[in-house]
Amino acid sequence: MNRSKLVLHILTIGIVLGIMGDTLLRVGPWAFNLTLWIATVLAVALVLVAYHRVAWPRGMVWLALPVMVFALGYTWRDSPGLKTLDLLAILVGFSIWALSLEGVRLRSWGILDYLRGMTSSGLAALAGVAVLERSDIAWPTTPRSAALRHARSAVVGLLIAFPLLFIFGGLLMAADAVFEDFVTRALDFDFATILSHAALSAFFTWIVCGYLFLILKARKPLLADSLKVDRPGLGLVEIALPLALIDLLFLTFVVVQLRYLFGDAALVQETVGLSYAEYARRGFFELVTVAALVLPLLLLADWVLLNTERRSRHIFRALAGVQLLLLFVIMISALQRMNLYVDAYGLTELRLYSSALMIWLGIVFAWFAATVLRSRREHFTLGAVASGFLAILALNFLNPDALIARVNVERARAGYEFDALYATSLSADAVPRLVAALPDLGQEDRCLAATRILERWMPPAEADWRTWNRARSKAWRAVEGATTDLSVACPAQPKTTPRRGTSPPS
Repeated sequence: MNRSKLVLHILTIGIVLGIMGDTLLRVGPWAFNLTLWIATVLAVALVLVAYHRVAWPRGMVWLALPVMVFALGYTWRDSPGLKTLDLLAILVGFSIWALSLEGVRLRSWGILDYLRGMTSSGLAALAGVAVLERSDIAWPTTPRSAALRHARSAVVGLLIAFPLLFIFGGLLMAADAVFEDFVTRALDFDFATILSHAALSAFFTWIVCGYLFLILKARKPLLADSLKVDRPGLGLVEIALPLALIDLLFLTFVVVQLRYLFGDAALVQETVGLSYAEYARRGFFELVTVAALVLPLLLLADWVLLNTERRSRHIFRALAGVQLLLLFVIMISALQRMNLYVDAYGLTELRLYSSALMIWLGIVFAWFAATVLRSRREHFTLGAVASGFLAILALNFLNPDALIARVNVERARAGYEFDALYATSLSADAVPRLVAALPDLGQEDRCLAATRILERWMPPAEADWRTWNRARSKAWRAVEGATTDLSVACPAQPKTTPRRGTSPPS
């Protein structure tokens, strides 16, 4: 592989992708434009690998698939929360792609390895072309042909002439008003717009070049081959005692939950003075936090006792197993709380995504028990990351905003209060469902929902192809097909004739 030629190709392609990034991504909201740009970056990387015969590990190409799948999510769905998760998955996917170049099998990576991969990718994007050394590009000392010599001389001449023209031109313009008017009309450019395009193109060029240097081995790694942390000098007692006390705390909580949350509403009202729904709402997010904190705690404890004697490992596994069983009961309690909460107040994005997080944590804990507690710690991280990817993919298929609209409309049909203002603040994913449900809403809610839908989702006169999105396209079609019904959803206020001797209200 010709290192100098590879680096020159990366620089050239980086500039092209930077200009493409400015052209596509300077308009929002990001949709097809981001999908197209990510696909182009992936394709260019693979072409460079094939052309320069870069030695990549087996199966490396397939690691680009998750990145492309979640990039397609921007063209598929419109929910901002879902797009945030898709972007997170894209960044993690790019990081895994970079880390796998070291030839280490995915299943043997640990959490620190993934953190290192993500940090390396981020630093590479920040460093950009600054990571190049003079030795990376073998610039020819003397041009080989007369044409190249003349071209180089012309470039040098222009670089010298530009500041001189700027100085003398400014003086002449100050000296003569007619000449100043002539130059001003001749150079009638929007310099702010030009500067904006140049800055955005330079930004995308910088990060693309930095990442391509990383994955194509055009520079030295920014981090050491591995992040090694010395284990603290803690033994079984220092680890087992806190775990046992936490187990006792969890057991106490579970006993209380079995009596109150899984009991009856009258008991809760009598004991703490809260309605059943208020009682449920108060604790769900705290329980999500508890579940999220247990995982790093158990992983840290397992790491500290990794090389200890078998007896210590058995005691740890017993305590961790009890803690996981109790935690599963607590998580079921949290989901029961959320179910009561939704029954009373309806479904929102925060409630849905928090529930999804709890379900994903349950899967991760089950995987922890199947791997770490069975002395297969090296398999845990890959499974946890893969389950995260699958969870985000499942949310894309689930279509959260449409689900929220459907649940809240069903509640309205059952006689519960409907929050039309919140429902119409959802993304385009929810619009077809809301348009179809308008006849089932009360007069006031129907009027507010129709007005808001017409304000936000009337088809534009001209749509930018860069921001095309399947969900928004469906929303526009739904609104266009129901424009008449939406327009008459609010009945006209009857006109009143003022009585003689009075004036109409202002």
